[in-house]
Amino acid sequence: MTEYAGPGPGKRYRCDGCGNLTRFDVESVERVRRFWHADLSGAGAVEDEQRLEVSSEVVTCRWCATAARVEVVDVPDPERSTG
Repeated sequence: MTEYAGPGPGKRYRCDGCGNLTRFDVESVERVRRFWHADLSGAGAVEDEQRLEVSSEVVTCRWCATAARVEVVDVPDPERSTG
């Protein structure tokens, strides 16, 4: 499972300015440990990667371009919705 900078399980972003729930630019910082394997010719590839720390720095709404009004909210429970 790939870990990424985001609001976490059961949460999502919401822009309080325009109501957007689906489109955000997320600037994040990641600290990783990679196993780099180089063959004798010098060509190399990452064979294993472990993400040690992932954090969001700035989340900006794609619709109205604000970062000041983006909040993290609970994902609605489908069991509770009256459909």
